[in-house]
Amino acid sequence: MEDWLFEEEHRIFRSQLSRWVAKELRPQAEEWERQETFPLELYRRAGELGFLAGGYPEAYGGAGGDFRYQVIFSEELAYCGSGGVRAGLGLHQYVALPAIAGFGTSEQKERFLAPGIRGEKIGAYAVTEPDAGSDVGGIRTRAVRDGDFWVINGTKTFITNGVRADFCIVACKTDPGQGHKGISQIIVEKGTPGFQVARKLDKLGWRTSDTGELVFEEVRVPLGNLLGEENRGFYQIMDGFQTERLSMAVGAVAMAQHCFDLTLDYAKKRQAFGRPIGSFQVTRHKFADMLIEIEAARQLSYHALRLFIQGRECRKEVAMAKVLACEMAVRVADICIQIHGGYGYMMEYEVQRIWRDLRIMPIGGGTSEIQKEIIGNLLGL
Repeated sequence: MEDWLFEEEHRIFRSQLSRWVAKELRPQAEEWERQETFPLELYRRAGELGFLAGGYPEAYGGAGGDFRYQVIFSEELAYCGSGGVRAGLGLHQYVALPAIAGFGTSEQKERFLAPGIRGEKIGAYAVTEPDAGSDVGGIRTRAVRDGDFWVINGTKTFITNGVRADFCIVACKTDPGQGHKGISQIIVEKGTPGFQVARKLDKLGWRTSDTGELVFEEVRVPLGNLLGEENRGFYQIMDGFQTERLSMAVGAVAMAQHCFDLTLDYAKKRQAFGRPIGSFQVTRHKFADMLIEIEAARQLSYHALRLFIQGRECRKEVAMAKVLACEMAVRVADICIQIHGGYGYMMEYEVQRIWRDLRIMPIGGGTSEIQKEIIGNLLGL
């Protein structure tokens, strides 16, 4: 890790988290993958150990500090053996909770942030719809005032933690005539009449995480469930994308590094033509190329993180880091499967699962194409 970016308290946090991942998560990963789920108790356990507290106000049970704690969380969970576990815990910790912490009222923080930090309530972030993904301004879910309530109608899809979440932060059109300037975010709690999980989606990777399709039919929630300012939801979502994309970038680098390490060990042991396959020049060069790409992506991601924690403008750098890191990680995992040969295609070897879990990374949190549009726009093109 980089001494110039992380301080002593971050290194202590990383060490504690790494031990937990190795002792309590990784040994169970294969079984959770077979079951295509992981225990709800993991949220509470992470809360008990203080792993969800970093970067949040002490007044609500947090440990203070900055976003570097969430980054470390994303990196270390890359080694847990299951991308779905990392996705489920991570979405809660570095997407849902930051939204409440950043835009919530004191009352909302008491109701959702404090128990979220303890792992007692699980959060989800509901933006994507069947006909609106990267085009956030194109969402159709409506929220209309009716006395002291919002009445919500619409459908959301691809929502991580959507099946088991205790609360969802839902992007709604509150002023449809204003396009993206008419979007608001509203908190909807599990069990609210009219709010239901239509189905749990079947995915290529992240098999242990619950990804849901959500339906809202005449869902009535108090006006006080508005998160942040009315009709400022689009800008709040864009703010949240910064932390999500940074977490995805550093997490992709860590997963690529893990896949690289597993494959390097395999190449040193696997024999072909009387010697380890790693000793052949063609294989050595593949490892050299992968290591160069991994380190380049790590340094760009850390550079973007440094700008972010300093409060500097970094939308371009964050978009660059997400594209480079996420696309690199998929390439590295693919090369690692090739080096494993036929064994790389077998479900008993972890590299195939890493590839499946990584394939969503250039898509989720804003596709690579959207990131390139952001970069182009910021260049004035």
